[in-house]
Amino acid sequence: MNKFVVDSFVEAETVHRELAADSSLQEQLFELATWCYQALSGGGKVFFAGNGGSLADAQHLAAEFISRLRFDRAPLPSIALATNSSSMSAIANDYGYDQVFAREIGALACPGDVFIPISTSGNSPNILAAVEVAKQKSVLVMGMTGAGGGRLVEACRCLRVPSTRTERIQEGHILLGHVLCALVEKRIFAA
Repeated sequence: MNKFVVDSFVEAETVHRELAADSSLQEQLFELATWCYQALSGGGKVFFAGNGGSLADAQHLAAEFISRLRFDRAPLPSIALATNSSSMSAIANDYGYDQVFAREIGALACPGDVFIPISTSGNSPNILAAVEVAKQKSVLVMGMTGAGGGRLVEACRCLRVPSTRTERIQEGHILLGHVLCALVEKRIFAA
C-alpha cells in the first residue's frame, strides 16, 4: 500500500515537472491570462464549464475569481456554467444534455468574454457544443484537457496536461487555473 501512495505522489510530481518545463504551454497560459485581463478590464466575464470532477474544478476556479486567491481585492466576474440545477435540468430535458452549456453560454456571454471549457478526455459533446456557440458569439476560447486532447483540440486551442490519468489531469487543471487566477489578480490589482 505504501508503494502505491509513493508512486501516486511521484506520478503527480512528474506531471507538474513536465508542466514546468513546457514553455509553449506556459506561453499559452500567459496569453489566456492576457485575454482574461482584457475581458475583465473591459467589463466582460470569464466562463468555465466541465462535467463531473471538471465541473467541480470549473466551480472552484470561478470562485477564485469572484472571491480571491492570494490577497483581498474586488471581485472579478466569473461564471461556472450548469451550476443552476433548475436551468441545467430544464435544458437537458427540453434540448438534450449536450446543450446544457451551449444554451447558457449563448444566453450569458458577450463578444470579448473568455470561455475556458474543461474536459479531461476532450470528447464531451456538451463541451464541444458550447465551444461552437462561444466562437459564434466572438467569445475567446481556450480549453483545458489531457495529453490526448480529443476533439477539443480540433475545436479550440488547449492547455494540455501531459497525462492520460483523469486524476493527474484534474490536478494539473487546478494548478493551471490557480496560476491563471494569480496572473490575472496580479495584473489587474498591481497597485
